[in-house]
Amino acid sequence: MPSGLKKTRPARPRLAGLLGVVALSALPGASAQAQSAPVAPSQAQPPGTYHFNIPAKSLAAAIADVGAVSGWRIAYPFTLPSDVTSRPVEGLMTPQQAMARLLAGTGLGYRMSGRQSIVLTDMRQEGNSVAVNVPGALTLDTIDVQGASNPLSTMTPMPAYAGGQVATGGAVGLLGNRSVMDTPFNQTSYTSKTIQDQQARTITDVLANDPSVRQATSAGGATDPFYIRGFYVSNNDIALNGLYGIAPFTTVSTDFVERVEVLKGPSALLNGMPLGGSIGGTINLVPKRAGAEPLTQFTTSYVSRGQFGEHVDVARRFGPDNACGARFNGTYTAGNTPIDDNKDRIGAAVLGLDCRSNPVRFSADFGYQTRTTDGVTRFVLVAPGVQVPAAPKASANFMPPWNSLENSDVFGLIQAEANLTKDWTAYGAFGAHSVNQHLYYVQPTIINLRGDFTGYTLSGSQFERNVTAEAGLRGAVDTGPINHALDFNATDLQSIFGDQYIDGPKISSNIYTPAALAYPGIASPDPLKASDTRLSSLGVADTLSILEKRIQVTLGVRRQEVGVDSFSTTTGAETSSYDKGAWSPAFTFVIKPWQNVSLYGNYIQGLQEGAVVPAGYTNAGSVLPPYISRQLEAGVKVDWGTLTTTLSAFQITQPNLITAAGTPLPTESLNGQQRNRGIELENFGELTTGVRLLGGITFIDGRQTETQARTDNGKKAIGVPDIQLNLGAEWDAPFVKGFTVTGRMIYTSSEYVDASNTQILPDWTRIDLGARYTFTGPWNKPVTVRFDVQNILDKSYWGTNYLGYIGLGAPRTFLLSTTMNF
Repeated sequence: MPSGLKKTRPARPRLAGLLGVVALSALPGASAQAQSAPVAPSQAQPPGTYHFNIPAKSLAAAIADVGAVSGWRIAYPFTLPSDVTSRPVEGLMTPQQAMARLLAGTGLGYRMSGRQSIVLTDMRQEGNSVAVNVPGALTLDTIDVQGASNPLSTMTPMPAYAGGQVATGGAVGLLGNRSVMDTPFNQTSYTSKTIQDQQARTITDVLANDPSVRQATSAGGATDPFYIRGFYVSNNDIALNGLYGIAPFTTVSTDFVERVEVLKGPSALLNGMPLGGSIGGTINLVPKRAGAEPLTQFTTSYVSRGQFGEHVDVARRFGPDNACGARFNGTYTAGNTPIDDNKDRIGAAVLGLDCRSNPVRFSADFGYQTRTTDGVTRFVLVAPGVQVPAAPKASANFMPPWNSLENSDVFGLIQAEANLTKDWTAYGAFGAHSVNQHLYYVQPTIINLRGDFTGYTLSGSQFERNVTAEAGLRGAVDTGPINHALDFNATDLQSIFGDQYIDGPKISSNIYTPAALAYPGIASPDPLKASDTRLSSLGVADTLSILEKRIQVTLGVRRQEVGVDSFSTTTGAETSSYDKGAWSPAFTFVIKPWQNVSLYGNYIQGLQEGAVVPAGYTNAGSVLPPYISRQLEAGVKVDWGTLTTTLSAFQITQPNLITAAGTPLPTESLNGQQRNRGIELENFGELTTGVRLLGGITFIDGRQTETQARTDNGKKAIGVPDIQLNLGAEWDAPFVKGFTVTGRMIYTSSEYVDASNTQILPDWTRIDLGARYTFTGPWNKPVTVRFDVQNILDKSYWGTNYLGYIGLGAPRTFLLSTTMNF
């Protein structure tokens, strides 16, 4: 680690203004409305009837409760009025009777679309199933809410919350689907509506809404790694429907994604150990499914300076009761990006299938994605003892135009559930993923404050072949007044990785005045197997609850086995073998003193592959156990009715290797440690009719608590800023029906680049503005035009910091799209 320069302190940010903004965003727009947990049917009641206890609340939440209690499919493929509250529903009745009472006086009705399927109708639109330009209304996803709040089924994502930008809950790994108020973690599930309305092209664009997340690579770098709660999360650790190793390798096109679920903090009990050992959080992608109504949608897009794209989204249901469905998403974009000499081309085709009948449910996803980026940017290393120079112009690209990265991914995932009894469900999944990557780039190191850099050229190829499987059982039993929600699962993932690189000539250039570097003409090598990784685990959890789930306690443990064989990419010979396991326990609780308030806490661990100590140490050949990171978290969630506020406090400790001096040889041990402590304040939903909020603020104190020879003990951790703020808002203009104005501010305080805290990145602020307009098209279907400007002030800043490698933030970017329904 670089050291030896005088220690400098980051400039103290202006806290008062930031705290004022967030405090205002936390004020409720309406008085708190009581929520009601759905009541399960008793055994002595007429067939087809259920006990409902649903107070007046938002239509989306009340409809979700009816579906959760009855297990019926309920779809609303049109705009729901956000200023209308449902009627209370209480008593023993059929789902049809419950819906009739709930919708009384709203102007909405329903029709049966199957034996246990309901589709809402908008009688104000004279039978038209698609409502357009309803004042103060929001467009929600067309979601089949069967089992939406039922932990025995994860086939259907949770319905959208008020405002439509975030869901009412998400998948919590081993524990199944949980509502926000029943989840003992800080989790946010961004909807496809948010993805489409914000013109989000990758997962990075979606997570620009989250104050706990920061991008970990430069704009134009064609990859999507992140920092969550100050810890690195590899793009290779993004899950697809809860399984690691299946999602596209370096970046994911969002057009086939229904939900982007972000669970903050380690999750070994919930999801097992990911391939990259990420502990900062888990990102899970939920693919789109066909809704109750046919969908034919076409979107054209433009991104400055000359990138044009098309996206087609087609969905149909078929068979008895429309039990089966198919949805196809196809995407192609190509052209110049806002960064100089940077060209990006991406194509993707994903088919999602599902069949949902009793007692078996099935889904499958098959996809292909390819991406080629020319003039790809790179993060840069700053040499020890050199202060970080000012960021060049935001659109500058100091990499040569022959820098390139090419990826192709083929993936597939099959999942199934079966009801064994009314209280027990078995599930299983199998998936495979193949990726090939070719890269050609310069890796630079800045050597002075003038921006001069030296570097080496490299040509490389990589491949990865993953096969994964999961099987599990979910059920519930009662022991007196205590209900037990029991979860068991087993996971297995095998990954074969190969690579090969050829070094080229060294180069010299400057970040402000790049030199014209000649193409070195290095051959592209054939990759050879470098490692064979096997991750298998067994997990079990028991959630004990009393008083209609007002008090919930979860106890769980997972046994994780890790096996890694490493090979020489020159000779093919095995160079080392690793085979170790670890027990990973967890404890969580949820207490609801009121129906709209949840107090929660958790102790949970994260696991990373250990190491085989190499030659040159006293303990050479020792096999170190998996690294165990530990999180303690506590928080409170308040649902004000149409706005939810979450306040979380956490501490995560991560061990790392350090070397202790010795005679005649030093010793390598797992005695280093980084500790991140933080507070997160977040809001999502409607502040008032037509005004939506999304975002919040995170404070983090990242420290090196145990370091080499204790030289950096107590110093700030690399790449962990004290403050991260993301605050977005939308306003539906009352004077023009269908017209919405959007805005977002992103702020990151200063952070250190080196362990000795002598190199620093200054703080930065980005402002985004936009608007969209929805009107009735020629086919009597909605047409939406969107226009956004990201980084509207064209600020230049070092926006990313990955273990001392820094990268530029994105320049001013114009985005324009039109979505047409047929």
